[in-house]
Amino acid sequence: SVSSSSDFFQKVIQNGGLEGPFSRGMTGRIGLTQLIAEFEKDCKEAAAASGKPLPEGFSMAQIFEEMATSDTWNAPILQAALTLKNHGFRIAVLTNNWVDDSPHRHRTGLALCLLRRYFDGVIESCRIGLQKPDPKIYEYALDQLKAKPEEVIFLDDIGANLKPARAMGIATILVRDTDSALKELQHLTGVQLLNQEENVPPACEPDSVAHGYVTIKPQTKLHFVEMGSGPVVCLCHGFPESWFSWRYQIPALADAGFRVIALEMKGYGDSTAPAAVEEYSQEEICKVGHGIKIDCIGISQATFVGHDWGGATVWGMALFYPERVRAVAGLNTPYRPADPEVDIMKLTESHPVFDYQLYFQEPVSRTCASGTGLHGRFHAGHFCAAGGLLVGLPENPPPSSLLPPPVLQYYVEQYQKSGFRGPLNWYRNLRENWRWNATARDRKIHVPALMVTAGKDIVLHPKMSERMEEWVSGRAGGPVGQRLCWQRELACGSATRIFGLSSRAQLQGLSC
Repeated sequence: SVSSSSDFFQKVIQNGGLEGPFSRGMTGRIGLTQLIAEFEKDCKEAAAASGKPLPEGFSMAQIFEEMATSDTWNAPILQAALTLKNHGFRIAVLTNNWVDDSPHRHRTGLALCLLRRYFDGVIESCRIGLQKPDPKIYEYALDQLKAKPEEVIFLDDIGANLKPARAMGIATILVRDTDSALKELQHLTGVQLLNQEENVPPACEPDSVAHGYVTIKPQTKLHFVEMGSGPVVCLCHGFPESWFSWRYQIPALADAGFRVIALEMKGYGDSTAPAAVEEYSQEEICKVGHGIKIDCIGISQATFVGHDWGGATVWGMALFYPERVRAVAGLNTPYRPADPEVDIMKLTESHPVFDYQLYFQEPVSRTCASGTGLHGRFHAGHFCAAGGLLVGLPENPPPSSLLPPPVLQYYVEQYQKSGFRGPLNWYRNLRENWRWNATARDRKIHVPALMVTAGKDIVLHPKMSERMEEWVSGRAGGPVGQRLCWQRELACGSATRIFGLSSRAQLQGLSC
């Protein structure tokens, strides 16, 4: 039919010339809504003049809607661009597009947001009044990149767009199919682009996220960072960490369509660090109106994801405040009900690997190190007998093998703000936490749940999560573990990136 003929549309666009709706739309003189209306009128007039009427119900609005909802991303090309960026190349996106004031404008907004986040520039024709293949737009791009023509490679799927760029001395690649384009790009750059491993999502930096504070009670506030829009995912870190421990997950979750809030837990960094030990009990931390006061920032419910002590907190939220929890995920930290007949301190003493928690019960004078040489000490588990966690380690340990120097330095700066007393006070509530959890020993957790363990975590070992399905049930009255998504034995470090590329469906339902 005429309506499905790209040749027909192309002729209508060409007939319109520089004053046609498409050209005026691409250069920002009119918005998309007006472009659609005027272009539909031009199509009807062209069809009538040709004697070939348009199909009944012909609608340019519907055609554009189908375009807006289709997946038009060339993921391999974008992945290749990200790989090149990681190798020091500067990447800019040069696009013919319009000012989107249509009902689907949020999709355009998301696409531009993602492109600007990951690449060095997005040059939109509608913002600068120039469109491909006008040579002036390539001159503009070179100026923005501060590059010479011979330093640039330009990819496009329309040959006419490449011709003026090539005439300026820019290397060009016509993208007929993805593999051929990647092979040619690989040859020109010398960077492996075919059959490459998937890139780790770029981490966010402290100055690239929005920072906020929420007062949880008089003279006590929590610092948090925020990114994205959509269903809320609240990230809760453990010890000795900060919101920055989620630097890979924050942008990845935002890209997946979530509003991400990474809390700086009480006692850490820019959050208030009260001196009193009781301020750090799990009951106090979880209490709605205190520790995680999401209602103060207008959030009635969230998916809570926690690691280490943050994991204990999110299971507590799911157990005691399920009405505030859309779903819950624990990384490394399992849930088990507390037995009021058991002395938690004696139970801790019976497991040498938890010896450090007993050591933390008293004030500690030296706590910060690079992590070098600590692994074997956890196996030994004799911190109290040795006189301390870091006894015998040099005052100036060698560079960390775990964190790059700038990342380690950021942690050091955060801990210099209020020290370690607050973070260590989380360990000084073992009895109080046990007592509080024991009050709900007969309850089960019915919210959608995910448990992730790491095979090389020698403290929170995967075996600790065995039989967890008995207490984390799928739904009220449903089969045990019906909606509990279980993932075990990840390589060391994988747990901290497990949500890096999760989809909206995975986090909203958290079902297997």
